[in-house]
Amino acid sequence: MTTVSLLPFKNKVPRINSDCFIAPNSVIIGDVEIGSRASIWFGTVLRGDVFYIKVGDNTNIQDNSVVHVTTNKYPTIIGNNVTIGHSVTLHGCSIKDNSLVGIGSVVMDECELGEWSIIAAGSVVKPNTKIPSGKLWGGLPAKEIRDINDMEREWIKELSNNYVELSKQYLSI
Repeated sequence: MTTVSLLPFKNKVPRINSDCFIAPNSVIIGDVEIGSRASIWFGTVLRGDVFYIKVGDNTNIQDNSVVHVTTNKYPTIIGNNVTIGHSVTLHGCSIKDNSLVGIGSVVMDECELGEWSIIAAGSVVKPNTKIPSGKLWGGLPAKEIRDINDMEREWIKELSNNYVELSKQYLSI
């Protein structure tokens, strides 16, 4: 099995809680902090080389995603209990607690996604977009679709919990 690439950059070393699952072949560079029970899945890159990245507790960043920052201007901050779907690009943005960014989406510089919000799969959120809490946004470019409902709130909780449990299985291999 290949190892995780944890690369220091300019004296900044990734800080990862010991109870996280970090998949082999993922790459974590520089000023990156990863919270408790978070999971970083196969082929994912977190590049905190020119500013910092913070990933909250119970958050999962799924396969082949890329998380980067805007040089010395916008970090990427991902809250607690967040699900970042497969092949998502996050760049210099803020994703608040209990949110979901769907498969293949792009969230650009200085965007803020409020708590309990969803970005539909394949969406592109343009720079400087502020998405209020509890909203579903989607499209190219992404626009507000509607408020999320109680079933979707439960789904967001379930996704986060499922990935915490799945990562425990991977950690026990």
